[in-house]
Amino acid sequence: MRFLARIIVWFLVISVGLTVLYRFVPPPVTVTMLADGNGVTKDWEPLSRIDRNMVAAAIAAEDSKFCSHNGFDKEAIEKAMERNAEGGRLRGGSTISQQTAKNVFLWQGEGWSRYLRKGLEVWFTFLIENLWGKRRIMEVYLNVAETGIGTYGVEAGAQRYFGKSAAKLTPLEAARMAAALPSPKTRSVKNPTGFTRRYGNTIAARLGTVKRDGYDACVYE
Repeated sequence: MRFLARIIVWFLVISVGLTVLYRFVPPPVTVTMLADGNGVTKDWEPLSRIDRNMVAAAIAAEDSKFCSHNGFDKEAIEKAMERNAEGGRLRGGSTISQQTAKNVFLWQGEGWSRYLRKGLEVWFTFLIENLWGKRRIMEVYLNVAETGIGTYGVEAGAQRYFGKSAAKLTPLEAARMAAALPSPKTRSVKNPTGFTRRYGNTIAARLGTVKRDGYDACVYE
């Protein structure tokens, strides 16, 4: 019991310490990057040099309640549980905060390790929501999310697909990058077809609503 208590104390100290550090310092590497056999191309950019279209596109595609929840979207989680109970492919109800916690501190994982990761994900999501705030969460998310094969962050993705900085993305370009985020290794960004193209167009159409109704207000307040 004493040994277990020490492990718990060290885990708390290290996890809180890393979270505080990454509030100010860009995470140098993630487990996902280390496990990527395709190599890693990344280029950290502060949020001030990422076009607002990309922020709006991420919110429209991944988490419309980003500014109003505390890291967890209860309604989305309940719907995901209902769908999963019906069988078939597992689907999540993860928010951008949860995805950021997973991408920075944890691993992707399948099988039993997925359930262990989910438990830790709750803890790290709680930490970043309370120690980082929404703007920093969005900044880190857009810099560590996988945007293509061996490509991480929207700056590297923008350079790869459009030959320009993430500061100059058009609404449609940002929407197409956001449409590919759930499956960046298989969804085409530059010349999308089928579902990815339709989804990208839908996201682009939602950008005006995100900005007009303030769904991204917490990032820029």
